[in-house]
Amino acid sequence: MVEIRFAGFGGQGIIRSGIILGQAVSIYDEKFATMNQSFGPEARGGACSAQVVLSESKILYPYVTKTDYLVAMSQDAYNTFEPELKDEGILIIDSDLVKTHTQKKIYEIASTRMAEELGNKITANVVMLGFFTAISKVVSKDAMVKSVPASVPGRFKELNLNAFFKGYDWGEKQLAEGN
Repeated sequence: MVEIRFAGFGGQGIIRSGIILGQAVSIYDEKFATMNQSFGPEARGGACSAQVVLSESKILYPYVTKTDYLVAMSQDAYNTFEPELKDEGILIIDSDLVKTHTQKKIYEIASTRMAEELGNKITANVVMLGFFTAISKVVSKDAMVKSVPASVPGRFKELNLNAFFKGYDWGEKQLAEGN
């Protein structure tokens, strides 16, 4: 069983990230997944998170208890959820938005900046999903390549796939360099 938390602020696509990952694992990788979400009362800008639990077998408790992977896309998200990250857990951050003070394993990507370079910062979450996929190996690349376009409006499919591959390629590069 793998416990993952995506966290940031409303408008970053945090909840959508959990949906895309859960769909990829459960439909395309044919494993089990649950997803729970929480968000503040604000439409945009408030804290939000998506808890995703993945398993090869049925999941008996659908909530994250101790996080294996924390994907933090805001400083508040990091500050709030880093204490629940397992000692051997992996922290993945947007390096332009999060500053850390932990001894845990960290992978960094400037996902928002990369999304802006692609032409739309709204795809920062998909850049991050690509990076997460490469780093974690908890979901197959093929499943994510099917799940991403199935989860966005038609006119944004190509942009989102480009965002996914940009993040994925950066993650593969980080692993190859031994980071």
